[in-house]
Amino acid sequence: MRGRYVLGKFLGALATLAFVLVFNFFLFRIVSTDPVATLFRGRNLTDSQREALTRQFGLDGSQFEQFLRYVEQTIQFNLGRSYATNRPVWEEIWDAAPQTIALVGVSTVLAMLIGLAVGIISAWRRGTWKDTALTSSSMVTWSMPDFWLGMLLLTWLAVGLGLFPTGGIEDPGAGGGITGLLDKAHHMFLPALTLTLAYFGEYALIMRSSVLDTMGEDYLVLARAKGLRDVQVRNRHAVRNALLPSTALIAISFGFVLSGAIAVETVFSWPGLGLLTYEALRGPDLPMLQGLFLVFSAAVILFNLAAELVYPLLDPRVRR
Repeated sequence: MRGRYVLGKFLGALATLAFVLVFNFFLFRIVSTDPVATLFRGRNLTDSQREALTRQFGLDGSQFEQFLRYVEQTIQFNLGRSYATNRPVWEEIWDAAPQTIALVGVSTVLAMLIGLAVGIISAWRRGTWKDTALTSSSMVTWSMPDFWLGMLLLTWLAVGLGLFPTGGIEDPGAGGGITGLLDKAHHMFLPALTLTLAYFGEYALIMRSSVLDTMGEDYLVLARAKGLRDVQVRNRHAVRNALLPSTALIAISFGFVLSGAIAVETVFSWPGLGLLTYEALRGPDLPMLQGLFLVFSAAVILFNLAAELVYPLLDPRVRR
């Protein structure tokens, strides 16, 4: 892989992150109201109390001074303090991130494996009843809003049949060890199933299209002429060369699903970054929203960079 190619991608990612940093600062100050007035509405604050709170929340000085202070603190991983809890934003995000990473990681891996398998089978059996059934089911689940799908599963499997908890991450008396791990997996099942069903169709349709594009290539005809079995032609040649678009989707989806789990985590009261975002929006908690937006954006940029660095390993033509 050429050094110029890698350097260019890294510089592009840094430039995008810098733009997000600037956009992040000004966006929430344009759309948000006075946080002091919002948090302490109904209370008669004196001018000195209002000034002290304004300094405490870092809202004193001009916008340019606030921006310089914001950039300096962000570089030091200081994202300010939450208006709601008065805890450092980075600590709140750090505490909530493992729950979201676990949920999104499991869901994305399952959606990827199921989606790629469905896409390969659909393309290889194009025009058959299998293709029609698999493609139709993929489009149906992909078109459903994830929060609506989650509410359906919650109503049916949790409330109606009582098979799963209605929310949370664990029962109060679950304990630790294997018992605690199984209890958390029991709580995770429905939100993970919701995200898996909501996103596997995207992988399936992209993979189906990619495999169909490769099926008419000459090297597949040559492979068959050499006497390779149909399954060998599919797995060794067609699938491998059709993975490039899916690789980009897989990498970027990790970043997008991280932020896209907001509705699902809210429906199932899953204590991750999504639920933290919902609670911050209700505030509004400006430092928390800024920190979450920055983390979500950085995740998308990071995984997009990873996809672009993987491209040349799958297709050497990308290096040119």
